This record gives sequence, structure tokens and C-alpha cells, in this order.
Amino acid sequence: MNPIRAYRNWRLYNETVRELNRLNARQLNDLGINRADIEKIARQAL
Repeated sequence: MNPIRAYRNWRLYNETVRELNRLNARQLNDLGINRADIEKIARQAL
């Protein structure tokens, strides 16, 4: 993987994790997401 693509993936992952962590438990539940699954979901976003 080239460095630019790796950097973009890293930024997308971090942004996704940050945004999901900002949601409260009810919002996450409405989306069908457990807080423990946030990192897995962020990896799938790549």
C-alpha cells in the first residue's frame, strides 16, 4: 500500500471512531451499534 493511501485510510479510520464515540448510548442503540464494536465498524469503513 502506498503511503498516501495508508495515510488516507488512517484518517478515515480515526474520523469514524471519533464520530461514533461522540454518540450517546441511545443513539448508538438506534443504529444497532455497541460501543465495543466501534473500532470494528471503523475498520470496515475502509
